[in-house]
Amino acid sequence: MRIPVALLALCLCAVAPLPAQAATDTHLEGRLPSGAAYVMDAPADRNGTVLLYSHGYMPVGAPNSAQNTPDSATLDKLLDQGYALIGSSYATNGWAVTDAVPDQLATLDVFTDKFGAAKRTIAWGTSYGGFVTTTLAERHADLFDGSLSMCGLVQGGIANWNSTLDPVFALKTLLAPDTDIPLTGFADQAQAQGAAKSLTTEVTAAQQTAEGRARIALAAALHNIPGYNSTTQTEPAPTDWDAQQINQYTALQGLLQLPAFSWRQEAESRAGGNPSWNTGVDYTAMLHRSPLFKEVTELYKRAGLSLRTDLTALHGAPRISADPSAVRWMRNTSVLRGRLTDPQLDIHTTGDALIPVQAESAYRRAADAAGSATLLSQAYVDGPGHCTFTPGEIIGALDTLEHRLDTGRWDTSPSTLNTRAQQADPTNEARYVTYRPTAYPRPYDLAHPADKRP
Repeated sequence: MRIPVALLALCLCAVAPLPAQAATDTHLEGRLPSGAAYVMDAPADRNGTVLLYSHGYMPVGAPNSAQNTPDSATLDKLLDQGYALIGSSYATNGWAVTDAVPDQLATLDVFTDKFGAAKRTIAWGTSYGGFVTTTLAERHADLFDGSLSMCGLVQGGIANWNSTLDPVFALKTLLAPDTDIPLTGFADQAQAQGAAKSLTTEVTAAQQTAEGRARIALAAALHNIPGYNSTTQTEPAPTDWDAQQINQYTALQGLLQLPAFSWRQEAESRAGGNPSWNTGVDYTAMLHRSPLFKEVTELYKRAGLSLRTDLTALHGAPRISADPSAVRWMRNTSVLRGRLTDPQLDIHTTGDALIPVQAESAYRRAADAAGSATLLSQAYVDGPGHCTFTPGEIIGALDTLEHRLDTGRWDTSPSTLNTRAQQADPTNEARYVTYRPTAYPRPYDLAHPADKRP
């Protein structure tokens, strides 16, 4: 769900030399039958591996060029190492998994037709593209040797939209209980944006009082929004609850502006209704499991508020039910199974507010249940923000995946990953650490029958 700052320029069906490479290196752009654009960079001295990159979420109306790497610095380094780099734009923006998967497969077909079959094919992607990557790995394993998901939405679609519902439900219940702000079932973008504006107004006003800040922290805890979640922030001290809450408030504002309303409406339009619910959810238990529980209790004490009273209000508030047909659509298109046939490495920043790091716990749960535990490895970068990896950290992860493919053994220790990252990019500090995320608040995968209920 990442929106790239810089988009690659397209020149339809043009072939041109890469300035920094030999004259026989090839840069190719074109269109698939679906209308999606593709881009390919194939160095003359290829190492035999092609990397199929799946980009992050692009909202409807945003420019959507084809991308074959997360950034230009990573592209240059990978070309120097001989990788062929390919990727498409997807035919549509939004929750476009039903376009993204076939468009990515078609892009791989074009590469094979033009350059011949690669010795090794790896799927990789960032954010929503990490979800697309994992879908490719699970459902089209015969075409890939391995996969790399970076800051991926690997909790899957139903878990994502359920977890996105929880903080806005808490905000509306505790800050605007007498309003009729809709949280799901939007008729169109105008209604979704109007609801976002109304709830944002309430949250902005609440931030001015100690009581409001405590309740905002409670909402943030239900989504596991970390207190240090952006590279623009100064890292708060471990018990600086006020600074952490301000950082969470900023992240929640972003959640309200796009994912919780505008992006949800687009996903609902594809699913044919609301695929989310909070019927039967125990928010008291969810808060107690959150790593932010201590912060919430401290802010409630300072505000002189009863946390028990507010949790009782959440318990008694009218709940939201899903549309069964929309759940079926999301289950069929956007739920991960954990059934890996080839190795997959996931990497995630610890301070991610958009796709909290606990998403990795959800996919670990699915892979363990599906019998794929030994094929999945996960590693963590100690840093704030969504997908804020350095080129070295990305290439270090790729090198680690390739080592697993070569040897049949994982070595994802922080020291090994940091060594490989520093070798690839000596100009940036490598930040892999030993880390284990807490449980995802609302996991949903096909390996657990109890999750089938809406």
